[in-house]
Amino acid sequence: MPATAADVAAASARIAGQVLRTPLVPAHAMSRRLGAELFIKLETLHRTGSFKERGALNRLLALSEDERARGVITMSAGNHAQAVAYHAARLGIAATVVMPRFTPNAKVARTAAHGASVVLEGETLGDSGTHARTLAAERGLTIIHPYDDDLVIAGQGTAGLEMLEDEPGLDSLVIPVGGGGLIAGCALAAHAANRGIRVIGVEVEGWTSAAQRLAGEPVRTRGATIAEGIAVNDVGERPFAIIREQVAEVLVVSEAMIEKAIVLLAEEAKLVAEGAGAAGIAAMLAYPERFAGRRVGAILCGGNIDTRILANVLLRGLVRDGRMLRLAVDIADRPGVLAEVAGRIAQAGGNIIEVTHQRLFASESVKAAALDLIVEARDAAHGQAILDALSGAAFVVKRLPPGG
Repeated sequence: MPATAADVAAASARIAGQVLRTPLVPAHAMSRRLGAELFIKLETLHRTGSFKERGALNRLLALSEDERARGVITMSAGNHAQAVAYHAARLGIAATVVMPRFTPNAKVARTAAHGASVVLEGETLGDSGTHARTLAAERGLTIIHPYDDDLVIAGQGTAGLEMLEDEPGLDSLVIPVGGGGLIAGCALAAHAANRGIRVIGVEVEGWTSAAQRLAGEPVRTRGATIAEGIAVNDVGERPFAIIREQVAEVLVVSEAMIEKAIVLLAEEAKLVAEGAGAAGIAAMLAYPERFAGRRVGAILCGGNIDTRILANVLLRGLVRDGRMLRLAVDIADRPGVLAEVAGRIAQAGGNIIEVTHQRLFASESVKAAALDLIVEARDAAHGQAILDALSGAAFVVKRLPPGG
C-alpha cells in the first residue's frame, strides 16, 4: 500500500529520540537578498550530515527479528550508505553497502568506519544496485532502498512534518529531487496540513528525470555535476506517483546556480552545503518570481562536500562577483614593466594574490611577454576600477571567466 501522511506521522513517533530533530532557522540576510521570507531546515546537523538518517532508521526499525538477524544490504555512493551503516551498527544489525568503484575514498572510509561491510562493484549506481540485489538473494539479506520504499519515503517526510510544526505559516516548500523520497514524503506531510502549501522540486541540469517524466518525455541523464546527491538515473516509481499528484512543479537549475547558492549560504547564512543541499536556494535564485513575497521553507538536505571542492566553489564565486579578477595581460619584455603593472594595481587599491610571468612562449614576438594575474578587489565596482587602471596603460588586458 502506498505511503500516506499517516505513515509519516507514525515514522515521526518511531524515530523520535533516535534521530535529531533539526532546527528550522530564519535566514534574514538571505531573505532580503531573495525577496522572500526564508526558513532553512538544517538537515546537515545529523550525525552523518544529511537527511538520509530519517528514512534509513524508519526502515530498519520496521524489520522483523528474523530480518534483523540475517542483516541488510543497500546500494549508495554517499549519504544513504552512511545513514544505513551508522544506524544498523547502532541497532546491532549487520549491514552490507554496495558502492560504485569510482566512489571517492573518503566516502568509502566513512561508511566502513560506521561498521558496514563495503563492496565496491560496478561503474554506476545502477550497476551497484544490480549487484546488491544478487547478494541479497544469495545471502537472504533485506534491501534498504535509498528512495523507492514506502517506509523510507515516510521517514524522509518527517523533515517536512517538523518544518510545518515549527513554522505553521509556511506557504511554500522547495526541496531537491534525486530519487524522490524526500520530496514525496514532505509532500504527504504538507498536503495533510491542508493549507494550500506549494511543494516545489528542484533538479540539476543533466539529471532531470522527474521533470522529463512529468512532461511525458523519455528519461535521459548525463554529465558530471557538483550536485551528485541528486544525480540519479531515474526517480523511483513510488516517489514519482506522489510527485505527480502532489508536487506543484519541478524546476531545473544550472551548475553555476548551484555553485552560487553554495556561496550565498556560506557568506550570508554561515552554512556549509553540498551541491544537492543547496539546490533549493539555487531554485530561488534562478526563479525569483516563483517565490517573491512568499514564506518559504528550504531543506538544506546535506553538507557532505569535499573541502577542496568547497574551496574551489568559493573562489569561483569571488571571480563571478567581481571580487577576484583573473587577468591576462600582454606586456613588453623590458625592465620595469612588472613593477609598473603592480604599481597601477596597488594605486587602484587592488591586492595581487598570484602572478605568473611567461617570457619564452607566450607571444609570437621575442620582445613580448604575458602575465596571468589573480587580483583581489572589494566588490565588482572596485574590480572594474582596477581593470580600468590597467587598461589605461600601454597593456592589452583580458579578463578571464571563473572556469577558464
